[in-house]
Amino acid sequence: MPTVSVGRDRLFAALGRSYTQEEFEDLCFSFGIELDDVTTEKAIISKEKHLEEEKPNADDEIIYKIEVPANRYDLLCLEGLAQALLIFNGQEKIPRYTVAKISKESMLKMHVKKETSLIRPFVVCAVLRGINFDEASYNSFIDLQDKLHQNICRKRTLVAIGTHDLDTLQGPFTYEALPPPEINFVPLKQVKNFRADELMEFYKSDLKLKKFLHIIENSSVFPVIYDCNRTVLSLPPIINGAHSAITLKTKNVFIECTATDLTKAKIVLNTMVTTFATYCERKFEVEPVEVISFDGNSSVYPDLSEYNMEVPLSYITGSIGIPLEADEVTNLLKRMQLNAEKAASGGHSINVSVPPTRSDILHPCDVMEDVAIAYGYNNIPKRKLSSLKPLPLNQLSDLIRSEIAMSGFTEVLTWILCSKKENFEMLNRKDDKSTAVIIGNPRSSDFEVVRTSLMPGMLKTVGHNKDHPKPIKIYEVGDVVLLDEKKDVGASNHRLLAALYCGANSGFELIHSLVDKIMEVMGTPFVPVGDKSGYYIELSYEPEFLSGRQAKIIYKGRRIGIFGIVHPEVLNNFDIPDPCSFVELDIENFL
Repeated sequence: MPTVSVGRDRLFAALGRSYTQEEFEDLCFSFGIELDDVTTEKAIISKEKHLEEEKPNADDEIIYKIEVPANRYDLLCLEGLAQALLIFNGQEKIPRYTVAKISKESMLKMHVKKETSLIRPFVVCAVLRGINFDEASYNSFIDLQDKLHQNICRKRTLVAIGTHDLDTLQGPFTYEALPPPEINFVPLKQVKNFRADELMEFYKSDLKLKKFLHIIENSSVFPVIYDCNRTVLSLPPIINGAHSAITLKTKNVFIECTATDLTKAKIVLNTMVTTFATYCERKFEVEPVEVISFDGNSSVYPDLSEYNMEVPLSYITGSIGIPLEADEVTNLLKRMQLNAEKAASGGHSINVSVPPTRSDILHPCDVMEDVAIAYGYNNIPKRKLSSLKPLPLNQLSDLIRSEIAMSGFTEVLTWILCSKKENFEMLNRKDDKSTAVIIGNPRSSDFEVVRTSLMPGMLKTVGHNKDHPKPIKIYEVGDVVLLDEKKDVGASNHRLLAALYCGANSGFELIHSLVDKIMEVMGTPFVPVGDKSGYYIELSYEPEFLSGRQAKIIYKGRRIGIFGIVHPEVLNNFDIPDPCSFVELDIENFL
């Protein structure tokens, strides 16, 4: 969860009163956030620079570090945090954000060239007019951009924010994608003119910007924004131009967000303008910009309209477990910045108007959660939910665990992810590409696929404990995952039981007796081959077991498992010197 650092005195000034630390912690808890740490500017500087002594000239202001939910982008700076708490305390009403009423002819224009579709196809824009920055609000404005870049923007891969002093520019603007040698400009905080390809090399030594270079450096074209005089505003998502840098004296701010995800770009733009429109000459008013696509289609941003959601009152009260009237629910929602009223049909539903600041409200369950927060989690009576009853599969798993443990086996828990080599080659199996779920971006070669059998983990356990006194008797009850076209996610879980005996002799008879024990516990009789009223065993031919020393378990006409003596090649692959017998069966068939 993101942590927001704010000056205590400035926050209390915005809230209109002072709090003791305990009082403020209680307020944070009631609102659903947490005061994570209390420190000072001196301590922060000392920690960042690894100094033993505090910097003597640093500001000694008390800093509150407040942990906020990851989807509450409106709380990532002091302004949004203070406004939310004021509304929660009933000190302010929910603001109404408006788009300035100007004709399309008078609007600033952003023309998008076709080539941008090759790298970063979307751009949204807005203008904050008549803004008044002081040093604290200016720093907060910059810090909010950084927080958004790290959070919803996914380190600028989805969205990159550019903010500019509009008075240094002249519209209309163009968003283009050009070969790097054709782009020349002076980047922010520099005095030298760079070509875009030179800039990539220059910033490879920059601790902050080098981590964003990979987003565009291998592309044949780089995105770039120009004004009508061919002045470069920015080279997204890397750096803005020095010409249009905002300062404390800036009065009109032009904001552009380039993106690979249009929905995220709209949320980011709305967060920026709604949070800092409070400093504008016309409070809570934002000037729109028309974005004109290369195919002639145009859109006006930002979209600050509220969208409506009708939520049944019974859903809210039933989920929380408290009997509330419609009027009580609407009042609680207003404390959470959601305008709400009883539906015209009566008091059975609530009409909720979601403002542009609350992009986290996507479903009635989000509305219900806000009601619970405003009501107070500590005020909700405790009750035992019917859904707490254990699932039949888990009950069965626990029963089987107990029985096998009483037979002298020790339970192990192994990773559900393994390498392709362990899952196939080391078991003498061939990968037919139709069973294993492949991890798209594995962090290491040890976690490339989701296991299709419990066998690799069990054998690895024995291999790492081969010096343990023999015999080794272990078991595991756990899930494997197999590809399944019938499922909406393309795969399905299966609960398996596996047991392994490792000792001087094979222990095959112990594994066989364990199978009989499990079947006896499940009330399943041993029957002749072909009889579907119980279970029987047949010869099998799996490559991980010795030929002629293995059998498959048939239950009610279906194969549910296999047991036998593990093949010496497999044991050698896992560095196991002693013979092993192994059984694995699908216990879901017993339900």
